[in-house]
Amino acid sequence: MIKVENLTKRYDNFVAVRSIDFEVEKGQIVGFLGPNGAGKTTTMRILTCFMPPSEGTASVAGFDVLTHPMDVKKRIGYLPETPPLYPEMEVSEYLTFVGKLKGIPSTDLARRVKEVEHRCAVTDVAGKLISKLSKGYRQRVGLAQAIIHNPEVLILDEPTSGLDPKQIHETRELIRSLAGEHTIILSTHILSEVEQTCDHVIIISKGAMVAKDSVANLTSRLRGQATIALEIEAATGSLESDEVIAKLSQVAGVNKVITVASRVGRHDFEVEAQAGHDIRADLARAVVSAGWNLNELRAAALSLEEVFLELTASEKAKGASE
Repeated sequence: MIKVENLTKRYDNFVAVRSIDFEVEKGQIVGFLGPNGAGKTTTMRILTCFMPPSEGTASVAGFDVLTHPMDVKKRIGYLPETPPLYPEMEVSEYLTFVGKLKGIPSTDLARRVKEVEHRCAVTDVAGKLISKLSKGYRQRVGLAQAIIHNPEVLILDEPTSGLDPKQIHETRELIRSLAGEHTIILSTHILSEVEQTCDHVIIISKGAMVAKDSVANLTSRLRGQATIALEIEAATGSLESDEVIAKLSQVAGVNKVITVASRVGRHDFEVEAQAGHDIRADLARAVVSAGWNLNELRAAALSLEEVFLELTASEKAKGASE
């Protein structure tokens, strides 16, 4: 649905985006992450035909952004970080205006306006001037204009900016409900939003690609080995973490055991397995045979925040050494 090859954007001697390659399949929700100034917005502006690339190609639904920009725009709904609103218009009036610009037939326009007002939860302010709305409501009106023509592709830049927790939850649910029938690229600084909303993630730093994969694959790849989290508690009396570490270290296939947290009589551990070893059953047997309570045993993973920080820090260190 979206294909980017060797995409580069230069401003005189400054390279904002450098040789980016990625593909987004139909129906996927992809998180687009990077520090401020990484090149996210530049990439989005190229995909939405707001600016041309300096080198490389980008296509949406088979149409090249440089040679067929009108065909691309017909198939894209775009919500920039600052929604493109007219403050002197009422909400319904504005959405009707946008619908006409986007070629919705007059016979369907009123129905479609009502549908997106309901879907984006702005029905209660439909008759109000946009200038009188809170930032959260303006953001939702911006999302309504992005989906009013039922586009194949949605490109959303910080779609939950300025929303309260309830509105953020509602917006995430809306975005998830659009997956399947729409392909979505979601740029955000809220890493938990990507974890809860997206199928895959693309991370860029200093204009260059540093990762593109599913969140699960990225976390396991950076771990290098399987890591198991355990919570172990004394059945009676006290329990020292060193005693547990000594016992677990004897299990075949265990590479390293570290204490993550300790309370009276109870400890959390992370156990790193050697490559190719599934040590979960043996760990459980070791704990039970020692007479301890096994409160939890699960596969541990890096959070997306840890992945993001590790990858972008690596890119900074690389840049400093060059």
